[in-house]
Amino acid sequence: MEIIKIHHPYHEDSIPKQPVVLALGFFDGVHKGHRTVINTAKRIAKEKNARLALMTFNQHPSIVFKKVKPEAITYLSTIERKEEFMEELGVDYLYEVDFTSAFASLSPQEFVDQYIVGLNAVAVVAGFDYTYGKKEVASMEHLPSYAKNRFEVIEVGKVTGEGEKISSTRIRQALSDGEIMEANDMLGYVYQTPGIVIHGDARGRTLGYPTANIDVKPNIRLPKVGVYAVRIKVGEEWYEGMASIGYNITFEADRQLSVEVNIFDFNRDIYGEAVAVEWHKYLREEMKFSNIEALIEQLDQDEVDARQYFAQLK
Repeated sequence: MEIIKIHHPYHEDSIPKQPVVLALGFFDGVHKGHRTVINTAKRIAKEKNARLALMTFNQHPSIVFKKVKPEAITYLSTIERKEEFMEELGVDYLYEVDFTSAFASLSPQEFVDQYIVGLNAVAVVAGFDYTYGKKEVASMEHLPSYAKNRFEVIEVGKVTGEGEKISSTRIRQALSDGEIMEANDMLGYVYQTPGIVIHGDARGRTLGYPTANIDVKPNIRLPKVGVYAVRIKVGEEWYEGMASIGYNITFEADRQLSVEVNIFDFNRDIYGEAVAVEWHKYLREEMKFSNIEALIEQLDQDEVDARQYFAQLK
């Protein structure tokens, strides 16, 4: 897969000359709905003997359109994670467009001329609700008029789960509600967050439950505060464990949010390691305990519950 980063206006020399079937979308999380769009484009590319191309953006359009601060946006996938998914899905050309004011100011016709025709698309595939400007003039319904018979337009219908449209917004809400298994079902895979192992206060060791403290990458959506059954990737190996997202309210007030993972059957120092955490099952909410003994008793039960979950999974 070739990754082509575009800053508007682009140079024609940076665009491959081969005809492509172009999938359009922001693709945050690359969930089941997105995969339907991509796989549809892949099938059509094969039929047309063309390359499969996909265009996404480096940041959410609302940062420009709605003047939302970049730090206020949380994503389901980093751009690096998107790249991994697109490689797995067989994308030939991945266009990563810088979503700037200059790019956003393109008229619908200019967008079509420069970013569809200009990318040598013989067909475009997008979800039914894809827009490339104001919905009133830049919806999928309007696209054929801008295309002027230069490329085929394929609209992918609504992909649903539990009777409702699967969307990145709905998945983010499920994560915030602690409905991690519902989120994973809509994603089509187990939700994952990247981070770096950092030093904590080492209190877990004194409790018999040493933890890896994870500095999660900025702008990544974390699930709801609570305790989870998780898997963690260290190097190239995955390990089972349990994780806490919370404020350690038993020990002191006004602590910063932390992510801590107790890795089962693991006894290595991994400070500085880049890791990924898979969020499998929500076990319970964060609780304040009256004493250390009550906390340890609950941690014992959490481990039993997490191990039981993974045993059933196998």
